[in-house]
Amino acid sequence: MGAPKKQRKKYSTVLHPWQKARIEEEAILLREYGLKNKTEIYKMRSILKGFADQAKNLITSKTKQAEKERIALLNKLSNLGFITKTGNVDDVLDLSINDILDRRLQTLVYKKAMARSIGQARQFIVHEHIVLGNKIITVPSYLVPVEEENLISFIANSKLSDSDHPEREILTKKQNQQNLAKNERRKPIARL
Repeated sequence: MGAPKKQRKKYSTVLHPWQKARIEEEAILLREYGLKNKTEIYKMRSILKGFADQAKNLITSKTKQAEKERIALLNKLSNLGFITKTGNVDDVLDLSINDILDRRLQTLVYKKAMARSIGQARQFIVHEHIVLGNKIITVPSYLVPVEEENLISFIANSKLSDSDHPEREILTKKQNQQNLAKNERRKPIARL
């Protein structure tokens, strides 16, 4: 049971700390997803490992309870956007760390062009500028369900919610430039 003041770790670290390939891979993930430290990578890997272990156990068992658990796991993963509604348990084993990191609130705020950088997206979340529906979420690693993805916005009493805020103007210009670049790429090339 343990003491309530001393929480148990919810993740496992690496067994060997000095592996060059793993260190380089983690450095890329830290930069790309704007993570605070490697502990966040270890937490996401533990979540992924939990899903994979549960899927492996469900693949081998054929009981009624296993079927209920299989349906519950698939519903949970499809609601989180990791697999499609028609996916099966084998698809769970194909998930990677990037799939988990793409569903974090910090990543989605950046991809929705609400922040200039992934680090700024983290800052907006921690400083309580981002709201998810009616809930203020201050945890950048919050895994956003698919149905709540469209509810991500700035909180109403935040200065960033004003469209005339200087930061929003910069983001709007950046978004317009990206849209123009996309349209330029989509134009058909005239053949002579």
